Amino acid sequence: MSWVDGQPADGLPVHDRGLAYGDGLFETIKVIRGEPELLDRHLDRLGLGCRRFAFACDLLAVRQQIIAFSAALETGVAKLILTRGDGRRGYGPPSESRPRIILLGSTLPEYPVEHYEQGIRLYPCAMRLAEQPALAGLKHLNRLEQVLARGEWQDGCFAEGLMCDTTGRVIEGVFSNIFIVESSQLLTPALERCGVAGVMREEILARARQAGISVQVADISRARLAAADEVFVCNSLYGIWPVRQLEASVWPVGPLTRKLQHLLADLSSNT
Repeated sequence: MSWVDGQPADGLPVHDRGLAYGDGLFETIKVIRGEPELLDRHLDRLGLGCRRFAFACDLLAVRQQIIAFSAALETGVAKLILTRGDGRRGYGPPSESRPRIILLGSTLPEYPVEHYEQGIRLYPCAMRLAEQPALAGLKHLNRLEQVLARGEWQDGCFAEGLMCDTTGRVIEGVFSNIFIVESSQLLTPALERCGVAGVMREEILARARQAGISVQVADISRARLAAADEVFVCNSLYGIWPVRQLEASVWPVGPLTRKLQHLLADLSSNT
């Protein structure tokens, strides 16, 4: 199932700048019984990207298309891709452009329940994230760092990979955000230099603060990660997965991780 600018379609014009230059943004939205989850958070991040990219985009129209597409999809994953639209040859964006709204539907991924209940192993990716503050936090179309990182392992014992920046700071998973727990305080890496500010990350931070849990956003070194009491990763499709091992480091599935899983229980099942 796919729509382009609100109409069923199975192709794109060859001059689309998203194809030529990665000139665009995307959101991966979980849909349950016709309802898109965390839609406001997805649109907030999309709006930030539109402002940084100088996209003249009608976000209300985008919202309406997502809602209509989700109703037709019923249950699954709605991937929204927003490009600058068609353009001439060359990097320079056209003086007038019409952003193109692409929606792709797919079934929900079937993750093992053990990932949610017992935790996962992380693969230590050699690929490093480059620092670029102008793009930091956004889910832009250039995902080559993640593509190369995910290609580093094929062993099914690893459910996710850890990505650091070029200085060795812990940033995120290949397709997730990461949190650690220190003495009952919740910490997640600062993302002003690189990385994706995930919508589930934002939801967890908000709910943790509402529950009176101490929260900090800060730089996290590999040594600090290894010394943590608990570690978990998260994204908008599966919620929270505890992390039980990264190389020689081993962590329990701790009480704060379990509490946060419980705090997200009003969202659809992530198991």
